[in-house]
Amino acid sequence: MISIIAAIGKNYELGKDNDLIWHIKDDLANFKRLTMGKKIVMGENTYKSLPKKLDGREYIVLSYKLKSIDNGLVFNDFSKLLEYLRSLDEEVMIIGGASIYKLFLPYADRLYLTEIDAAAMADVYFPKFDLDKYEIEKGEAKQAGDLKYKFVFYRRRK
Repeated sequence: MISIIAAIGKNYELGKDNDLIWHIKDDLANFKRLTMGKKIVMGENTYKSLPKKLDGREYIVLSYKLKSIDNGLVFNDFSKLLEYLRSLDEEVMIIGGASIYKLFLPYADRLYLTEIDAAAMADVYFPKFDLDKYEIEKGEAKQAGDLKYKFVFYRRRK
């Protein structure tokens, strides 16, 4: 099962200068909880931007430059990566960046989005998607300082 996890702003903002826009402690804890013990799929820029090794997770990187990494697998071909992921009998988490989200969105069974009630300057955005294709479960409204957000779970309709 392919799942996507991301924190997005009102206008689908994801990041700026190869970094997260928002650093919400509760969101980072939610990310850890949802990805722990799973394979996490990312692009080369996301891989290089990680501040430290994310223990308890197996890395899979889609890159047209990298040939290997110390802590996981590298795929240089999207179709081969997709075929590999579909052969697994487990939930795999797509963690970014923007181009990786765009590639995987048509194949994602679940979206775990932290929807932040704010707009920000960004240079990468989460791809727009058809809400009618998903059943939606919204979590309770939360707040970190002046920032309001909620965890939203989208499950693709059968």
